[in-house]
Amino acid sequence: MSSPEAQRIEPLPYGEKYFPHHNKYLDFWRASVEDPIKFWDERARELVWYRTWDKVLDDSNPPFYRWFVGGETNINLNALDRWMGTHVANKVAYYWEGEDGTSRVLSYRDLFREVNKLAKALQDLGVKPGDTVTIYMPMIPELPIAMLAVTRVGGIHSVVFSGFSPSALADRMVDAKSRILITADGYWRRGKVVELKKNADEGVALAEKQGAKVEKVIVVRRLGNPINWVEGRDVWYHELTSKYPDTTYVKPVPRKADDVLFILYTSGTTGKPKGVMQSVGGYMVYVYHVFKWNWDIRPEDVHWTMADIGWITGHTYIVYGPLMNGATEVMYEGAIDYPQPDRPWQIVEKYGVTIFYTSPTALRTLRQYGDEWVTKHDLSTLRILGTVGEPINPRRVEVALRGSRQEEVPNSRHVVDDRDRGSHDIARPRHIARHPQARLGHVPAARDRG
Repeated sequence: MSSPEAQRIEPLPYGEKYFPHHNKYLDFWRASVEDPIKFWDERARELVWYRTWDKVLDDSNPPFYRWFVGGETNINLNALDRWMGTHVANKVAYYWEGEDGTSRVLSYRDLFREVNKLAKALQDLGVKPGDTVTIYMPMIPELPIAMLAVTRVGGIHSVVFSGFSPSALADRMVDAKSRILITADGYWRRGKVVELKKNADEGVALAEKQGAKVEKVIVVRRLGNPINWVEGRDVWYHELTSKYPDTTYVKPVPRKADDVLFILYTSGTTGKPKGVMQSVGGYMVYVYHVFKWNWDIRPEDVHWTMADIGWITGHTYIVYGPLMNGATEVMYEGAIDYPQPDRPWQIVEKYGVTIFYTSPTALRTLRQYGDEWVTKHDLSTLRILGTVGEPINPRRVEVALRGSRQEEVPNSRHVVDDRDRGSHDIARPRHIARHPQARLGHVPAARDRG
């Protein structure tokens, strides 16, 4: 016997709302499976390349697929450089909200400026194409800045979730052979200071016992809390970047399409963490389009993924997806129900969020505090609520979207080693509806570092 939720499933119309260049979703999907080579060739040509590819897909040695063979690009070209000289340069790239109420606003031009200065600093520290830089940072703007700076100089970033232990950090640094670590002094969590630099120091010490050689630790001053300092190794982020003028420009280093863009490690719950490598071309093309398609992204949208960049969802939906589409993204540092249970709804109202991406678990947490924490806020800007990680209860959708002008609720499920590709559902309040076809064409899985 079907559940009450299953009985409420109803079909949704497909039209120009999600796919403005195609009359019907199924026509779009059909093109992707009938001729995937042509489909992805056309999709890739929407982006900026130094050199176009000789072959869209080399599948001669499965499962080691190679996409856009012979192509050369740098993801910065599409996330930042393409917007300079256009109106997007002055558009907000990030609204950042700290748990303690502090806030920052960065335009695309601001981001471009800061990325170039850090990129130049990394070059001067000896970071070369193919080198891996580990990033162990909280949810602050310097995190995406660091990711972009590393990739700009041709490096590979390995982001480690700031909630992970020193030993977890050490394991990942040793495996990635990182010489440089970028971290912060600390951050807020439920009103308490998390001494991140202390954890970083312990992680570096453990890594060095395993044979790693960490030459530099770049520290962002987030809180100004007392920290241990290792002369000759540690350097303040602001002192490092302030040496370079705002006009500093580092040309994005050309990278082959199948070069490694970043490494993201699995959580290690089923054994030793595995480093999953994402390629430059395949990830760039897919993420640019999946962000646009999933959210029907529009110039006026304010998108908020309530997740951590330390996970693949954050890489895709907080950093690369929004920036390659010239979108405005919200970043939040702290706990979702601190200091009060309506913190997410305060943020939605404050920044005029139009697309809110969260998890059923988060909605379940907020739901336990009562509907009044939701309904007291003006959510009229909100048009899409997306959930990730697990199926969603329609009741939570109804409560979460009261007072909003919602249009759909996409529901997706993602895994770290699959380029944030997953099955996607679309829902309206009171009705959860599944796409008849979830995936657009064939995109091979990422590579395992092992």
